[in-house]
Amino acid sequence: MDHNVLLHIDGQWRPASGNRTMPIINPATEEQIGTVPHATESDLDEALEAAARGFNTWKRVSAFDRSKLMRKAADILRERAGEIARIMTMEQGKPLAEAKMEILGGADTIDWFAEEARRAYGRIVPARAPGVYQLVIKEPVGPVAAFTPWNFPINQIVRKLSAALATGCSIIVKAPEETPASPAELIRAFVDAGVPKGVIGLVYGVPAEISSYLIPHPIIRKVTFTGSTPVGKHLAEMAGKYMKRATMELGGHAPAIVFDDADVELASKTLAGSKFRNAGQVCVSPTRFLVQEKVFDQFVDSFTKHAKALKVGNGVEDGVQMGPLANERRIPAMEELIADARQRGADVRTGGNRIGNKGYFFEPTVISGMTREMRAMNEEPFGPLALMMPFRDFDEVVEEANRLPFGLASYAFTRSAKTANAIANEVESGMMTINHLGLALPEVPFGGMKDSGYGSEGGSEAIEAYLNTKFVSQAGL
Repeated sequence: MDHNVLLHIDGQWRPASGNRTMPIINPATEEQIGTVPHATESDLDEALEAAARGFNTWKRVSAFDRSKLMRKAADILRERAGEIARIMTMEQGKPLAEAKMEILGGADTIDWFAEEARRAYGRIVPARAPGVYQLVIKEPVGPVAAFTPWNFPINQIVRKLSAALATGCSIIVKAPEETPASPAELIRAFVDAGVPKGVIGLVYGVPAEISSYLIPHPIIRKVTFTGSTPVGKHLAEMAGKYMKRATMELGGHAPAIVFDDADVELASKTLAGSKFRNAGQVCVSPTRFLVQEKVFDQFVDSFTKHAKALKVGNGVEDGVQMGPLANERRIPAMEELIADARQRGADVRTGGNRIGNKGYFFEPTVISGMTREMRAMNEEPFGPLALMMPFRDFDEVVEEANRLPFGLASYAFTRSAKTANAIANEVESGMMTINHLGLALPEVPFGGMKDSGYGSEGGSEAIEAYLNTKFVSQAGL
């Protein structure tokens, strides 16, 4: 299957003006399956001018009509989910079932924001004098620049795209060069639904060049980024310098806390499923498994059994539960973290190695005997690596959970309502899910604190970052 991707600028699908392309590699086979264009500065200038015109058009479309058009795009996405899932699996690696779930979840996200579009209410503030009306009005912030990663090629874009369109903003999406074809199909669903030209731009290229050109540009009024903390800090600094509104959804190193009164089998099965989803390449992936001493061995044995039972292979094949890592560079990154842990005395319970020599496959890996000095306990592994560490009491586990500068997701398992409430209060993270997996639904907030960024990409909070608040006070003459 060959998919040569195009830019989308001012309503046109076209190659980059310099005709420069890069190969798209299937991570399961290491074969080239298509090309992705690299936008030039003149392409970006055209995209910016189109976004300015598109904003002037789109902000005048009523919220009611924007909502209808978005619902139509969601329906188109659902109709095409099967074929888009295959494209996503071939360029990103995740199993077909996960890819399809991501696309259908993306359609649900569009629907959610379509409804929020109609509920971006202002308010009337009671006045101090008769004959005075005090109005609070919500207006779209303006053209948006969005930067998204390769681990969820559609999910990471759809939140930004939907929030922008719902509020009346135009948007330029800088989609991931490694996984460019499925994002293009997401944009195509909106174009085919009838979004006016200029409202959505799609570009690819050298990420640092595009961000350093778009963010300072006066047309862009809002920046939204999902990716690593170091890059996020750099882009946030740039946005701050130019006084641009910013939403940052950055890295994590999620603690998964299992108390000795938990349902250990439920906890191990649930957390193993979460850990190895998308081969662990998930910003909210549980990573530090902090397990109370009394049930530590039982949990690790059960978790390891689940890890060993996973079928790893090409995501397009039946029965495969975990695909390859998405990029070749992730293999040595994993190997270095595991070697460092081994050298410092950790015990690899299962996995730890690349599988074969064709495709970027890596064994689901469980390591116990972790200590705080090990690199993996401090750096986000972003791969199928589960780190096991026992704890004695509540205060000790809170200290470890909060030790790192990250604060995105966290997990806890306990049968005690008192313990559940206490751990939810004490752990510094933007999201916590207790006794089940309840994160990332369209209708609930999604975002972090500390070095994991700021702003929400879910729930009713998500559209606030795309709206300016204007106050109008009017006296009758």
